[in-house]
Amino acid sequence: MPPVSEAAMPPVGEAAAGTVSSGNGCDPDESRCGRDWPGHTFLGRIDRRLRSELLGLGQIVRFTGGTIMIIEGDTDRDLFILLDGVCKVTGVTPHGAQALLAVRVGGDVVGELAAMDGEPRSATVTAGGAVTARRISAADTNLFLGNHPAVAAEMNRAVAAKLRWSTRRRVDYGDQVKIRLARVLVELAYLHGEAVDDGISIGVLTQPEVGALIGAGEPSAHKALAELRAAGILSTRYRRIVIHDLPTLGTVADGDR
Repeated sequence: MPPVSEAAMPPVGEAAAGTVSSGNGCDPDESRCGRDWPGHTFLGRIDRRLRSELLGLGQIVRFTGGTIMIIEGDTDRDLFILLDGVCKVTGVTPHGAQALLAVRVGGDVVGELAAMDGEPRSATVTAGGAVTARRISAADTNLFLGNHPAVAAEMNRAVAAKLRWSTRRRVDYGDQVKIRLARVLVELAYLHGEAVDDGISIGVLTQPEVGALIGAGEPSAHKALAELRAAGILSTRYRRIVIHDLPTLGTVADGDR
């Protein structure tokens, strides 16, 4: 997978830099415990009562854009439940370059593997803008999961979903760049898209980062985006892609156009 452009990567620093902690319990300023998250996310699939109990653990932390929340290879084990905002998950390729692996949004979890198996962090997680999260120790996480099998099942489901995403990206590498791009954009639209007047908006990612998600170089990604733009399927704006015709984009993703 090609690297993310260096300009898109944050400076290396302390994982906790740029954070502000607001203590235990629900944040009175955010009223997060009573809100709803998308049904495809970890929090969105948990029963309200259990979700309230889980979000009563640990403490609220806030990250400014570009702050590194988790560093690949570190041995800390805290779990982060994203309440609001967007994070980028990156890893180091065999050539030593940084590659964008995934995007996580409010309702998702990050850091669960280290919390559950005690192994070093498998990827770096960076705030893509202002992020609010619940930080829970590995001990509290595992105790809660042990006492609440339904939540443990949803945690396992979240891990499995991430594995499926990774597997699909590997399988996609055999297809044309435009097809791979269409498939990723369809998934991002359904998982993270925001309805706007002229379609569905996918924000935060730069065009080089979109290319990194599909394993394509920047020129190839730009060419594929240009073809989809020319067909009126989408438009590109600063750090944003707006999909105007999702059904047709799905047809391209199926390789039928």
